Amino acid sequence: MPDETPAEGRITTGRDGDIFLIGFDRPKKLNGFSLKMYRELVAAYTEMEKDDAVRVGLLYAHGANFTAGLQLDQFAPLMARGESAAPEGGIDPFSLREPFRTKPVVCAVQGICFTLGIELMLAQDIVIAADDTRFAQIEVKRGIMPTGGATLRFVERAGWGNAQRYLLTGDEFGPAEALRLGFVQEVVPAGQQFDRALAIARTIAEQAPLAVRASLASSRRYLEKGPLGIKPEMEAVQRKLAQTADAAEGLKSFVERRKAKFTGQ
Repeated sequence: MPDETPAEGRITTGRDGDIFLIGFDRPKKLNGFSLKMYRELVAAYTEMEKDDAVRVGLLYAHGANFTAGLQLDQFAPLMARGESAAPEGGIDPFSLREPFRTKPVVCAVQGICFTLGIELMLAQDIVIAADDTRFAQIEVKRGIMPTGGATLRFVERAGWGNAQRYLLTGDEFGPAEALRLGFVQEVVPAGQQFDRALAIARTIAEQAPLAVRASLASSRRYLEKGPLGIKPEMEAVQRKLAQTADAAEGLKSFVERRKAKFTGQ
């Protein structure tokens, strides 16, 4: 059967119950990102956000590699002009500009995970890495700097010295180092990363949706405002959650010693 993947690649979307699946599909080019794929990725995140039936997302890649990064010849002219490649009004997969997604996303990575790949990975909430993953943030080797969040999130996750060790050299590192730096949360044998990420996504999807989204939003606000800045908001959100049908179901399931059945109400 002939390969039906477009030469410029594509972003695939699908559903596993209330989990929204987003996949990179350009394996012959190491899933290198074309402009077409980048714009389709924004559209996929926007679709995920707007679909009320979706509780959690799963970002992954088809083939042996996550992504080798941007197809630089397509993006360099936009960079030189200071233009964004993303359509206006869509959800930013890198969570660097509004509108932000409100639903959690689990990410599975394998093989080559360079530049854009690391930045996308760090923009998600939980990352599962295969033990064959190769990481590198190599923009300095191309005369540019990372602009998809690496300069922020490397420092946030790993601390100043660890961040500069890789941002300023472009050196490659492996999954054990990524785990040490806090870039990934689990390392599994190659080939198991998608199933493990899906299992975690399913566990998240079983929880109370309003509480999950509120917890995610509170964590994001902490990064923006610090602990004192979010305390009043936390208390106000908790009061609203305590009055929901899901909170009542959570209490009832506790008393009845059974698994809760949440509806998002």
